[in-house]
Amino acid sequence: FDKFMCYCKTGAGDLSASISSAETKISQDTSSLKQATEQKAQLEQELEQHKADRADAKDALAQATALRQKEAAAYAKESSEQKTNIAALGKAVAALEKGATGFLQTAAGARLRKLTIDMDLSAADRDILSAFLST
Repeated sequence: FDKFMCYCKTGAGDLSASISSAETKISQDTSSLKQATEQKAQLEQELEQHKADRADAKDALAQATALRQKEAAAYAKESSEQKTNIAALGKAVAALEKGATGFLQTAAGARLRKLTIDMDLSAADRDILSAFLST
């Protein structure tokens, strides 16, 4: 009986202390859960923004690649044309140095004639050049 009475006197205090510590722990856990939920929401929002940024970067990269391919094709075409013109001029100079007649009837001569027409020359300069090449 004494043992039971001792338990009744001290048990209520122990039980009361246990309840108050549990209530404190519940409020701490609730606060911690709320903070974790807010952090999760923020991280999800940041993740969505990063995904959008990544998609924008991929689009920009695709556009830049397409532009680069277009410019490379234009360069290849222009380069090929310029190399053909240089080769025709080289043949024309070599033929003129030898004093060859009938040069303008060759393929290189035809290319040179076309080049003189396409060049950005004044009308007088074009006439002089045509007259020179015709002789």
